[in-house]
Amino acid sequence: MTDTSVILALVVVTALGFDFTNGFHDTANAMASSIATKALRPKAAVALSGILNLIGAFLSVEVALTVTNAVVRIQNSTGTPKPELLADGGSALLLIVLAGLVGGIVWNLLTWLLGLPSSSSHALFGGLIGASIAGLGWAGVNWTGDGSKLDGVIGKVILPALISPVIAGAVAAAGTWLVYRVTVGVAQRFTENGFRWGQIGSASLISLAHGTNDAQKTMGVITLALIAAGDWTDTGNIPFWVKAACAVAIALGTYLGGWRIIRTLGKGLVEITPPQGLAVDSASAAVILASSHLGFALSTTHVATGSILGSGVGRPGAQVRWRVAGRLVAAWLITLPAAAIVGALMWWVGNLLGGGTAGAVVIFVILLALAGFMYLRSRRERVDHQNVNDEWDGVPTAEPEPVPAGTPS
Repeated sequence: MTDTSVILALVVVTALGFDFTNGFHDTANAMASSIATKALRPKAAVALSGILNLIGAFLSVEVALTVTNAVVRIQNSTGTPKPELLADGGSALLLIVLAGLVGGIVWNLLTWLLGLPSSSSHALFGGLIGASIAGLGWAGVNWTGDGSKLDGVIGKVILPALISPVIAGAVAAAGTWLVYRVTVGVAQRFTENGFRWGQIGSASLISLAHGTNDAQKTMGVITLALIAAGDWTDTGNIPFWVKAACAVAIALGTYLGGWRIIRTLGKGLVEITPPQGLAVDSASAAVILASSHLGFALSTTHVATGSILGSGVGRPGAQVRWRVAGRLVAAWLITLPAAAIVGALMWWVGNLLGGGTAGAVVIFVILLALAGFMYLRSRRERVDHQNVNDEWDGVPTAEPEPVPAGTPS
């Protein structure tokens, strides 16, 4: 095998690893409220989300090859690599991509360990930005685009990150208030069943959209690497095996369930009732789909969190844990720079060892070591489907009341 082939193999494996962490990291965005309200049992919720992510990943690859153009300048507008990065069989570009992926994975795993719902997309973009700055200088980052439209890191990443939680929160607050106003005087047993079914429908829509949007990023990264290595030439299509591998990776990650993050979103911010759950998921789905239609790349994590906070504001008498919310916002603010620092450090390590196979292998070994450490650390205080709905202060919840006949489980 040539040096390029070895590095390419490591990039593909690492990209699928990122896709996997993306899946379990973002399960909470669609299913946290459904699990918290007992609209779905925990294992059933993640299984449903995993299936819909798998289906969604096959629905669209329209922008897969150019999705990274919004933040870094390693490709032409057609999706082909920059010619200057194709020296030595494309190893220069492959090293940047590998280092960027490691930055994204490390941040995903760290925030999962801490139970913080940060954006997987921002982690990936941050890692690529850091690796591109290290490898190409500040000019390697597309900060603002050409000025003709909202583009670049500012227009495509930072502004949507600031605006989307506010919009989603406002929609969820209004929806929650309206639901409680409309159902005043209606017996609870007649309303909650319908709310649960509606919540399942809107949560399913979020899962489908997540699979469609997020899997494209990894498909694009792998196909870019294949083109750089000379193993693929069609810039208008994605190899089927890449589509299938990315779809399976994100679906498997989703099925495993990021229980720590599900717990934070479902129990840590506000106690969610079925009417709130329907408002949360409907608001999230509406904002995500509207932004996709308008061409804005939103973080589903930011939207889901904003919706949950909004539902707490809109529900009379609800207690919002603003201290927990503050931790989440702090994690959002440092996601991009933190992942960028890791990506830059990984590129520096790889380049220090000559930028070839040795450097790529060392980067990959560092990733495995960090991932193994965080996994072992997580076993000290396990969170899984059995305790994900425990009270936030650590006191187990009371035995659930019997579920009425016909309620989804």
